[in-house]
Amino acid sequence: MQKKDVSPHGFLPRFQHFATQAIHVGQEPEQWTSMAVVPPISLSTTFKQGAPGRHSGFEYSRSGNPTRNCLEKAVAALDGAKYSLAFASGLAATMTITHLLKAGDQIICMDDVYGGTNRYFRQVAADFGLKISFVDCSKTKLLDAAITPETKLVWIETPTNPNLKIVDIAACAQTVHKHGDIILVVDNTFMSAYFQRPLALGADICMYSGTKYMNGHSDVVMGLVSLNSETLHSRLRFLQNSIGAVPSPFDCYLFNRGLKTLQIRMQKHFENGMAVAQFLESNPLVEKVIFPGLPSHPQHELAKRQCTGCPGMVTFYIKGTLQHAETFLKSLKLFTLAESLGGYESLAELPAIMTHASVPKSQRDALGISDTLIRLSVGLEDKEDLMEDIDQALKAAHRPNAN
Repeated sequence: MQKKDVSPHGFLPRFQHFATQAIHVGQEPEQWTSMAVVPPISLSTTFKQGAPGRHSGFEYSRSGNPTRNCLEKAVAALDGAKYSLAFASGLAATMTITHLLKAGDQIICMDDVYGGTNRYFRQVAADFGLKISFVDCSKTKLLDAAITPETKLVWIETPTNPNLKIVDIAACAQTVHKHGDIILVVDNTFMSAYFQRPLALGADICMYSGTKYMNGHSDVVMGLVSLNSETLHSRLRFLQNSIGAVPSPFDCYLFNRGLKTLQIRMQKHFENGMAVAQFLESNPLVEKVIFPGLPSHPQHELAKRQCTGCPGMVTFYIKGTLQHAETFLKSLKLFTLAESLGGYESLAELPAIMTHASVPKSQRDALGISDTLIRLSVGLEDKEDLMEDIDQALKAAHRPNAN
């Protein structure tokens, strides 16, 4: 019997058998006549049928693919779910979920959310007759007040992007489900399956931009959806095939490989993220640090009750102006100035100009996404080297006449 591991910094114990499931579920050699230990890449677009209308589980690769099937089984196990579906990107997953609704239905979306989600709901879904409301769902009273008879879907991120606000998933689920048949979706991209299981906390759908931590190597664009409802699964599986936003077998192979190291990667991200956050919090050139693993985070206790740890996402406000922020970012040597997150390499970006530029300025201002807000995706390098890089860049940004 496996003993429960004690998580560092007072978080929940890690989910049992996680690494074993990541390596073995859906990967059984017996499913292949070759007995291949590593699932092969099935590039065929079509499959022979024994008789008209009688296939052996696969007929056309958009509808189902052996390599994708292995990946979906593995992800379902890691999420503690019955079902999982893979899509061509995180936004492809978002779009497919949205197709569960019809014109006139209302979506309530967390106000602090990935810029691409905000853009899709405001500029695409709204044009098809869906009503979109942005609400601070971390305050369940505001969520409850926003729900109407037309509300059919509530979309939350936790932690949020880029402000790392924590949303109480269980409280949201209780609030949403007391109103009846409303789907609660949790974007679990930042946490990954290793640190958080939204379905166990009452969510109906757990989704990811798998491009980030779940794959972890910055070489695959993919979306994932996990769930337990047979009815929702049947509807989404139909939409997956009908819309056709599916990943390639090669991407599924790469992603499947990435999952095998998810546990050890996330443990290192947590260690490095905590070290960088503590370093920044003690630095006089930094105005404020936001990291759920720090006791200074306003929802630190909630994070410890809900999660098994924290990823390497650290947000901070540099003292000064936009010029200080830009000089800091341009002075970094190990951190790469780039969008995205969750890879083994460390990245840094300026959300107001980069990932969240499509969010209306009035909304950015209300959320505190200012010109001095910097988002770090802390990678797997030696933490001492990362802190040294941040230190020299902060000093360069505040050097006299640097701006």
